[in-house]
Amino acid sequence: DLDRFKIINDSFGHTAGDRLLIETAGRLKASVRESDVVARLGRDEFVIIVNQAGSRADVEVVARKVLANLVPPIALAGHDCRTTASIGIAMYPEHGEDAHTLTKNADSAMYLAKEEGKNDLRFFSADIKTQSVERLMLEAGLRHALEHGELALHYQPKISAMSGEVIGLEALVRWNHP
Repeated sequence: DLDRFKIINDSFGHTAGDRLLIETAGRLKASVRESDVVARLGRDEFVIIVNQAGSRADVEVVARKVLANLVPPIALAGHDCRTTASIGIAMYPEHGEDAHTLTKNADSAMYLAKEEGKNDLRFFSADIKTQSVERLMLEAGLRHALEHGELALHYQPKISAMSGEVIGLEALVRWNHP
């Protein structure tokens, strides 16, 4: 998934965005072997199928090459634009035995790469799946808390250890979870 694609597309227009996608596709193809597959899933999301990868380390080498090949600027609407990518990796059969499961798991890993700063890669793991479910449950719980008045605002004084005087306040939100 390209990082900041929406900003580039919105700033320079769809023609520039289309040129960026075409250039990116070429750079992705240049990063892999002839026997590998590069395809665009939609918007700014691409998939690369690395055929007969020997090991996780081999796949990581390919992914790092992809990231490196995206570094050089691309001329768009008279400006040199740089884009990076966040890469999620799922390996067959360890992370799934069908295209749907592999894509879903690679997507989960990719979103973690985005959350952790972008321009990097993450391999899927059971921990990622657990974190994803926990996050969804927490988000749903917080929405419920907002709708049912379960959040309370409290102010806590910040006191100087030297003088004992109040030097500020912290605003804290506490969740009165049933």
